[in-house]
Amino acid sequence: MSVGGWRSPTLIAIGALMLVLTGIGLLLQRENAHDSFIVLALAQGMLYLLAVALTWRGGFSRNALIAVLAVAALMRFGVLLALPYLSDDINRYIWDGRVEAAGINPYRYIPVDPHLAALRDDVIFPNVNRSTYAPTIYPPVAEYVFLIATRVSESLTWMRAMMVGSEVATIVLLLRLFTLFNLPRERILIYAWHPLALWEFSGSGHIDAAAVTFVMLALWARRRDAMWLTGSALAAAALVKFLPAVILPALYRRWDWKLPAAALATTVAAYVPFLGVGGSVFGFLPGYLKEEDLATGSGFFLWNLLKRVAPIGELGATPYLALAAAVMAALGGYVVLRDKAAADYITPATILAVVATVLLSPHYAWYFVWLVPFLCFVPYPSVLYLTVASPLLYFVPGGPDPHGARLAYEAAIYGPFAVLACLDLLHGFAARAGTRWIRVDA
Repeated sequence: MSVGGWRSPTLIAIGALMLVLTGIGLLLQRENAHDSFIVLALAQGMLYLLAVALTWRGGFSRNALIAVLAVAALMRFGVLLALPYLSDDINRYIWDGRVEAAGINPYRYIPVDPHLAALRDDVIFPNVNRSTYAPTIYPPVAEYVFLIATRVSESLTWMRAMMVGSEVATIVLLLRLFTLFNLPRERILIYAWHPLALWEFSGSGHIDAAAVTFVMLALWARRRDAMWLTGSALAAAALVKFLPAVILPALYRRWDWKLPAAALATTVAAYVPFLGVGGSVFGFLPGYLKEEDLATGSGFFLWNLLKRVAPIGELGATPYLALAAAVMAALGGYVVLRDKAAADYITPATILAVVATVLLSPHYAWYFVWLVPFLCFVPYPSVLYLTVASPLLYFVPGGPDPHGARLAYEAAIYGPFAVLACLDLLHGFAARAGTRWIRVDA
């Protein structure tokens, strides 16, 4: 049997195993076997990496693409029928949509405020997190998504179905980009089979799915040289979750004012309906920074690690934030000023996204999902590992952490990532020296 002859049956077998593990995962959720479920998700990630290795260079028939999409759909359908398990954030989404539909600014009141008493029910309201002290934290485009979704239904299943619908849009945009870049369509597996996207979007219904869709729309529009749409889509992504704003330098074209103008106009238009609350328009964001120890600096993995190994005293977050801002500014400036081909923007966007995410060192696994679609174009083993290993964060206990469990689990995520990233850099240097390498913009 030829090399190509064994890959299709192997891929089918892996897909079948992914489905089986998804079913077992749902059973573990029903039994509330949290740790066992996370171990299963990590095992699913190992199978996923094998599937990525099989499909990266393409060479499959059209039937393989259909099989990949069918497995992705079946996994999501099964998860969508179960209850949310890993996170209760979706209850806040539905609550915010309900508040907006009542004509009330969601940044104005905390859920237990007497002004919202008439909106309370026995299903959603009791499960809204931080209900006694926090107004919403979500930016305005996320709030619009909540409003639109809840006008159809205020059920947990429907909100998660909306996120799966957003994933469908992401997959369509990725396939269009593959065509524009003349890339194998089977690479859609890199996004569609990723366990993180499966459990965080179909399972928990995180709004990050919408941010990912807007990022992919921006990448597609940039390839079509539609700079107005690029700027507007990128702004919309950042107004779902702020982090995607960091890839703007990669999409920006020197001396072209359309992208920044569209981004600014979209941002202003999105915020205008909520400005009645004044400075409170950012909601719980300042409180969240304190709650996650980001204000003190101890919530950042690299800074926390440095304070453990170097005698730098009890410095706050300012030095780290200044250094992180300098790194991102230097990297962004280099991306803007370097000579590059018209199509050479996805690789620098990937690097900006990864560096910003690592510097932030999120405390929750779903913050890493937005990196996954970039991997369809740039095969960084380090980032593949980062996204597959991120569920380790679910082992970190809530509340006080006297034994440093967070630091230990984060080290298990970022340590191997750093080693693999060094190898990626060496590989990149070799590529520039003439060694054969696959690039999206080649």
